[in-house]
Amino acid sequence: MLDMTKPAARPANPRFSSGPCAKIPGFSLDMLADAPLGRSHRSAVGKAKLAEAIALTREVLEIPADYRIGIVPASDTGAVEMALWSLLGPRKVEMLAWESFGEGWVTDVVKQLKIEAEVRKAPYGQIVDFAQVDFDNDVVFTWNGTTSGVRLPSADVIPADRAGLTICDATSAAFAMEMDWTKLDVVTFSWQKVLGGEGAHGVLILSPRAVERLETHTPAWPLPKIFRMTKGGKLIEGIFKGETINTPSMLCVEDYLVALKWAKALGGQKALAARCEANAAVLREFCAANDWIANLAEDPATESTTSVCLKFTDPAIRDGAAFAKAVAKRLEAEGVALDAGAYRDAPPGLRIWCGATVEAADVAALMPWIEWAYRTELSAQA
Repeated sequence: MLDMTKPAARPANPRFSSGPCAKIPGFSLDMLADAPLGRSHRSAVGKAKLAEAIALTREVLEIPADYRIGIVPASDTGAVEMALWSLLGPRKVEMLAWESFGEGWVTDVVKQLKIEAEVRKAPYGQIVDFAQVDFDNDVVFTWNGTTSGVRLPSADVIPADRAGLTICDATSAAFAMEMDWTKLDVVTFSWQKVLGGEGAHGVLILSPRAVERLETHTPAWPLPKIFRMTKGGKLIEGIFKGETINTPSMLCVEDYLVALKWAKALGGQKALAARCEANAAVLREFCAANDWIANLAEDPATESTTSVCLKFTDPAIRDGAAFAKAVAKRLEAEGVALDAGAYRDAPPGLRIWCGATVEAADVAALMPWIEWAYRTELSAQA
């Protein structure tokens, strides 16, 4: 007989969405009272808020002083596409993809920019073999696969003396994973992920090498206004001091500032990464204790500590896709895990966000519910 008694304990916060993600612990709208609503982002107070957001980003992420940080439109997607359209062209390009967003960047470069790139792909649950990558070329990759739950373990595979640029989509890795800035020339992210900010804004970080490329290279294709970062062959420095290309939401900027101050008080980058690791460890132990569920990542070294993707492995399951959807639906109906289904293009399963704003106690409280939903659904298909 299967025990289908509902667990007694519930997560205090059932928000396990992979973006926008859970707000910081203890969040309330009262925290945004200092937002300069109804004021221009070009006013003194608006500029000060944006400059503070850039300065705190640098401090929390420990970004070198000579790297530029800009707040840009259209979330992480906008930041990545600004980099691709503006920087690619002078060198051969290698595109590395192991999940849906990386595939999207391949489409941008190969089909839209029509660059004959070397495309290296890995199936869901794996990453590409970096030993085969030639870093004398420009290399574009996603650090952490938000939809596949696999990540680059470290930047050790990237040579310090590379000739090409490294362009890294770090949207679900920034603030969660240690990244060696000396190995990265362009880094992009959205603050809606690990810090639980609101959507629509991206962050673009450029190394001195990336700035040099911008100032010496003129793309062969037209650049939309929101992609233009140079004028007269010189970097538009204002973009990286808070003079945004288009109008940002000052409410969202205030929300980001609140999260950054929380992160700084917590202990910064290392403390954030430790919280993510503790959350992911709960799922790792749960999978180890149950033979009917497993991490989608095939190599433990590549397991994400933010967007943890799980697959059901019980051979008794008849229709894997329908089963996984039904389990996610049961969890949502019980109010214990919202938005926890796998990404639409990913293999069937669950995706549990374990970013820094999530409490380990809530992840632990969810585990018995996943087992309950699995056993209940398995019984229902009999």
